[in-house]
Amino acid sequence: MSAFEYSPSPIERPRCPRCRTRMLLARRIQISSTSEKRTFDCPKCTFIQTQISDDPLKSDALRWLSGELGRPV
Repeated sequence: MSAFEYSPSPIERPRCPRCRTRMLLARRIQISSTSEKRTFDCPKCTFIQTQISDDPLKSDALRWLSGELGRPV
């Protein structure tokens, strides 16, 4: 793995569907209290991709996991 591909960020950088280069996070816009719109740009072929992402720490899944589903006894 090269230094360019390593990302300490918790946001996963997708690969460009055209050239398979790791895309760079260009913008993050908060849509609601639990989701955001992320825009990625490809540094090689300038392809732009957007996605809607839920914050796992604010989602219903976290409340469900901390509720009735407990640690094994």
